[in-house]
Amino acid sequence: MTQATKAKGAGHACSSFSRRNFLILGGASVTVLATYGVGAEAQELVSSSYVRKVVGRVSDLEQGVATSFYYPNDDIENVLVMLDEEAGGGVGEGRNIVAFNTICPHQGGYMGAADFKRPHSVLGPCPLHLSTFDLTKHGMLVSGHAVESLPQIVLEIDGDEIVATGVMGLFYGYSQNPTGA
Repeated sequence: MTQATKAKGAGHACSSFSRRNFLILGGASVTVLATYGVGAEAQELVSSSYVRKVVGRVSDLEQGVATSFYYPNDDIENVLVMLDEEAGGGVGEGRNIVAFNTICPHQGGYMGAADFKRPHSVLGPCPLHLSTFDLTKHGMLVSGHAVESLPQIVLEIDGDEIVATGVMGLFYGYSQNPTGA
């Protein structure tokens, strides 16, 4: 093998390595942007096709007590709760008011307001396979068989009113979320 061939081969290996790193970094960047979006713009995309609906009042909430409401239509039950701590996607002065769908994304088990456990800020366990979800971390699975988080209802505060404006995640049993429009 000549010196020129060796140099050409070495350059190719170095070029492939750099391209590989570039592709990995590019893919990771796209994933991060797709996952987290860019703040208000990402929330607007989640909320843009949904009807806005008043689902409660801040003054009526009792800290640590979950209440039921229906959104985006009259068939889909959700829970609204003022947690004892700040939560992902939380609104209000303490960023601790959140809302989640009550149907387990694993196999559709029902978890109502009575299944909220205040000491740990979790909803569950699901009666089918014991999945439990952390309401401080966007409804992320804590334990059980589910592989997805609970769909989180996007909220806004307008004076004393709590307004639902969208949904992050897919409701169990739907191929596309109803928008209520």
